Amino acid sequence: MPMAKIYPILICMLFSFPCLAQGGYTDSLKHDTTRHLPGVTVRGYLTEQPVLGVPASVSVIGAAQLKLQPGSSLVPALNTVPGVRMEERSPGSYRLSIRGSLLRSPFGVRDVKIYYDEIPLTDAGGNTYLNAIDPNSVQGIEVLKGPDGSLFGANSGGVVLLNPVNRYNDSSYLAAGLGGGSYGLVRQSASLQNHSGNNQLNISEAYQTAAGYRQNSNMDRTYLQAFDKVSFSQKDQLKLMGLYSALNYETPGGLTLTQFQSDPQLARLATKTIPGSIQQHAGIRQKMLFGGAVNEWHLSERIRNVTSVFGTYVDFTNPFITTYNQRYEGTYGLRSYFEWSGKPDTAINWKVNLGLEWQQTNSDINSYGNRAGVRDTAQALDKIHTNQHFIFARYLADFNQKLHLEAALSLNFYNYQFRNVFPNNEALFTNRTFTPQLMPRIALSYQLTNNFIWRASVSRGYSTPTTTEIRPTDQVVNNSLKAEDGWNYETGARLRNADESIFLDASVFYYDLHNAIVPQQNANGTAYYVNAGDTHQPGFEVYFSNWLIRRNSSNFIRGLQFNLSVTLDKFTFANYNENGVNYSGNKLTGVPEQVFVSSLQARLPNGFYLFAQYNYTSKLPLNDANTAFAGAYHLIQFKGGWEHRWGKARLSFYAGADNLLNQKYSLGNDLNAVGNRYYNAAAPRNYYAGMNVMF
Repeated sequence: MPMAKIYPILICMLFSFPCLAQGGYTDSLKHDTTRHLPGVTVRGYLTEQPVLGVPASVSVIGAAQLKLQPGSSLVPALNTVPGVRMEERSPGSYRLSIRGSLLRSPFGVRDVKIYYDEIPLTDAGGNTYLNAIDPNSVQGIEVLKGPDGSLFGANSGGVVLLNPVNRYNDSSYLAAGLGGGSYGLVRQSASLQNHSGNNQLNISEAYQTAAGYRQNSNMDRTYLQAFDKVSFSQKDQLKLMGLYSALNYETPGGLTLTQFQSDPQLARLATKTIPGSIQQHAGIRQKMLFGGAVNEWHLSERIRNVTSVFGTYVDFTNPFITTYNQRYEGTYGLRSYFEWSGKPDTAINWKVNLGLEWQQTNSDINSYGNRAGVRDTAQALDKIHTNQHFIFARYLADFNQKLHLEAALSLNFYNYQFRNVFPNNEALFTNRTFTPQLMPRIALSYQLTNNFIWRASVSRGYSTPTTTEIRPTDQVVNNSLKAEDGWNYETGARLRNADESIFLDASVFYYDLHNAIVPQQNANGTAYYVNAGDTHQPGFEVYFSNWLIRRNSSNFIRGLQFNLSVTLDKFTFANYNENGVNYSGNKLTGVPEQVFVSSLQARLPNGFYLFAQYNYTSKLPLNDANTAFAGAYHLIQFKGGWEHRWGKARLSFYAGADNLLNQKYSLGNDLNAVGNRYYNAAAPRNYYAGMNVMF
C-alpha cells in the first residue's frame, strides 16, 4: 500500500473523534449525566426510540459533544459524522452536504431538509439559512443520512434536526460566556432558563465577530433566541419559539492555484474586464426572523397529535462582483400528524402515523448593477411564489422486541409561479407544476443477539429545483430544470459489548440518482444550473467508539475514550454530457473519496479535561472534467479546560488551537469556477480561549 494512504490511517489510530451517539462526557458544571447507548434516543422518526434499533443511518450529537468543539462554528462537530461534509469558505459562509449533496450547494445549503425542533428551517423553495443560527444556541443535532422523503418531503441528501434547548436539563440558571481568538475572533453569549411550575422559559443571545484570515472576510452576527414550553399535563405541552439573526459577512472570492500557493490571504483579484472583491465590496447582509408554535396533545392514552405552525421572513442583500442582488422572502406553513399506538406490553408493539406538511414561500428576487458596493440601476426584477406540500403515513411495529419494521409513504406536490416585473413588465404569473411524486421507505432491523443488530432499508429520494436554482445569479429563470430523483439501498449493523463501553455502527449503501442538478458558471462569474444525467453513489461508513479507561473517580485518568469515523465512497457521473463534452465516468465534483475523523478525550482530577481531534480528507475534484483537484489535508485540533464550582457559581475556562500542523488547504472550494478560481484558503494555525460562568 502506498505510504500516502498508510499515513492518514496510522494517524487515525492515534486519535479518535467525539462520541456522536452516546458515551460522551457531559458538562461537569452539572451533575454527571454520562449517557450510554440504551439511554440515547432518536426523535427524528416522529416517535422517540433507542438509537440501537433504529433501522436507518442516524447520528446524534449531544450538547456535551458540541461543547468539546471550538464553539465559533458548527463545522468541526458536523464533520465528525460519517458521510457528512460541512465547509466554511470564509467566516459565516456555510455549506453542508450529506453523501455527496454538496454538488448542489455552491452558495449555501440545499438538497438537505433541516428542522428547528418540529419546524422546518428549510423553506418551500428548498433553501436553508443555516448560517443564521448561532452555534452555541444549538443544544443537540440529529442527522438522518440518505433520502428520507417519506416523512420529511422532498430531499435527496438527508435530514438534520436541530434542538434549540437541552431536553435533558430543565433546571433554572443564568449563564454567560466570553471568548476570543486569532484573526479578530470575539464571541459573547448569555442565556437565562427559568423553570417554574409547568412553564420552562429559555432566552439566549449571542454576538460574534471576526476579521477573518483572508482579505475581505470580516463577519459579525447578532443573535437572539427565545423558547417557552408550557406543560398542561404530564404529556400535553405547547412550545413557542422564535429567533432573530442579523448576519453580515464579506466574501473574498476564489483564487487560482498560483494565487493560492503564493498568497492565500488575497481576496479575488480584478481582471481586465471584471473588478475584484474588495473593489466591489462583495459580501452578504442577511436578516432573518423565524418563529412558530408546536402543540402536542394526547387525545387518549393511545392517540396523540403534534401540530406546528410557523413563519419566516428573510431580507438578503448580496453585492457581488458584477451585480447587486437582493431577495425578500416570506414563508409560512404548518405541519401536523396523528399517532395511534397499539396496546403496550404485547408481543407486537405497533404505531401508525398520518400527517401533512404545507409551506408557501413568496420571493422578490432583484438584480441591479454594483457600483463599488452601491446598488445601481435595475437589471432584472422577478417574483417567484413556491408551494410545496405532502401527506405522509407510516406503520411501525416491534415483534417480540426482536424485529423492528417500518413502512412509510408520502405523496409530494410542488409548483412555482414566476413573473418578471422588469424589464418585461409581465402582468400575469407563469405557473409550473411538477407531477405529484410518491416517496416510499421500507426499513427493518433484527436483534440477532442482545448486543448485535442488523438493519436494511430501501428509500426513494426526490428533490425539486430550489428557488435559487430556478432563478440563479445569471438572472435567467430556468423553467426547464428537472427534479432529481433516485433509489437508495442500504444495509448495516450495530454492535456493542456487554458493558456498553464499545460500540460499532457500520453501513453500506448504493444511491442511484437521476437528473442530478449541477452548478455551472458564466464568464462573468454568475451561476446557472443544469441536469447532469445520472450518478452512481456507492459508499461505506463506519463509526467506532471504545472507552479505553472507564469512567471513575479515583484514578489520575478519570476516563479516556477513543473513537473513529471512516467515510469511503466512489461517486461518479454515469451519463453526463454538457455542451458537447462527455463527463461520464468522472468522479463526482466536490466529493472526497476518503475521510477519517478521530479524537481522544480524557478527564483528569480537579475538573481538568483534554480533547484532541484529527481530520484527514483526501483530494477532491474541483470541476466536472476532473482536470483540477484540491489537495488532501490533515487537520489536528486541541482543546483543554478546567471546570470548577465556586460557591453557587460554576466556572469553566478553556483554550485551544486549530490546524496545529499549519496545513495550507482550501475549505469550501468554488466548483466549476471560471478562470480556475477554485480555492478559498482556510486559516493556518490559530488559537482561541474563553470562559463561561453559570449561576
